[in-house]
Amino acid sequence: MAFDYSDLIKLIRYKYGTQENFAKSLSIGRVSLSQRLNNRLDFSQEEILKASKLLEIPENEIPRYFFKEKVQKHEQKEA
Repeated sequence: MAFDYSDLIKLIRYKYGTQENFAKSLSIGRVSLSQRLNNRLDFSQEEILKASKLLEIPENEIPRYFFKEKVQKHEQKEA
């Protein structure tokens, strides 16, 4: 299952300026963060909790940023 991290990416840019700055605060590498934001690796529970604290995401808003399903666009074939 792929997740839509667009809201998370916007918040990271707003609060930290760059993904690299945020990755340092999260204690992971820039590439590791990028892999997570591009659905190549999963965020661990510890990373989600730490990221939520760093970004000041209320507990009830965590699903919006970390568990929103990515909608797949399918091309419709003409009959």
